[in-house]
Amino acid sequence: MKKILILGACGQIGTDLTLELRNRFGEKNVIASDIYSKNEGFLKDGIFEIIDVLDKKKISEVIDKYQITEIYHLAAVLSGNAEKNPMKSWEVNMTGLFNILELGVEKKLNKIFWPSSIAVFGPSTPRENTPQDTITDPNTVYGISKLAGERWIEYYNNKYNLDVRSLRYPGLISYKAEAGGGTTDYAVEIFYEAVRNGKYECFLSKNTELPMMYMDDAINATIELMEFKKENLSIKTSYNLSSMSFTPDEISKEIKKHIPNFQITYHPDFRQKIADSWPKSIDDSLARRNGGWRHKYNLSEMTEIMLKEITKKLN
Repeated sequence: MKKILILGACGQIGTDLTLELRNRFGEKNVIASDIYSKNEGFLKDGIFEIIDVLDKKKISEVIDKYQITEIYHLAAVLSGNAEKNPMKSWEVNMTGLFNILELGVEKKLNKIFWPSSIAVFGPSTPRENTPQDTITDPNTVYGISKLAGERWIEYYNNKYNLDVRSLRYPGLISYKAEAGGGTTDYAVEIFYEAVRNGKYECFLSKNTELPMMYMDDAINATIELMEFKKENLSIKTSYNLSSMSFTPDEISKEIKKHIPNFQITYHPDFRQKIADSWPKSIDDSLARRNGGWRHKYNLSEMTEIMLKEITKKLN
């Protein structure tokens, strides 16, 4: 039986992933953890541990306590917040990863999942239909840490035969957890503000196109990747992943179909420069061939679900 530890379970990805893994493998087999107490709204049931990813000793103790066989290491400082405190963000993102890789070898873990991001790309990367193998020249602390992480998980795969798997997530959108400081997080904030106030001031410009994905698709892709046979996976760094691309203007028009009086204004901040260095669309054909990945949701379907569920949540 799998015994799964999730680090960063209270974050945007972690909240959805914890719930789905518990649904599939049982509450007693999925241990959630984060640096702060659990989200009572969604993670109130099941086992929870307070863990700082920089505390290797505590992580080791939890692995032994629950006889962990797999780890989903999601804890990180995201792009926007990382620019505010580069050195601390680098420490959290990289030392946290090293702790998991080293423990993976020491404890002989079966599998590890670690998320990468479209942040590994940069100003010289082809922005349309960005290929799996291309120029990676990130110009943010977050992107640099993700690119370095990709090379390290490849190294541990090759040198220690440690089974570490990864996806380059686009912007992820979920109603279960609010935005956490990423450059694509306007696409979460806009739904909450539309329901709360009927208006939103966007920190990116009107026509900034970025790759996005509804969280259910990302969770399914993640679990599918972890269930796939290792010998059929050709990438030991991180797979491109994609489903749709849109602009703030396009998402606001979808919202207006449901909230006709919704208003959006634009006040680009430092995250605009980050967004301008990222791809507009992603080629994830290799993930689709290797892992049979297929997305389900488009912008219209996602908008309808987000507005409905956020309205229920806030009420």
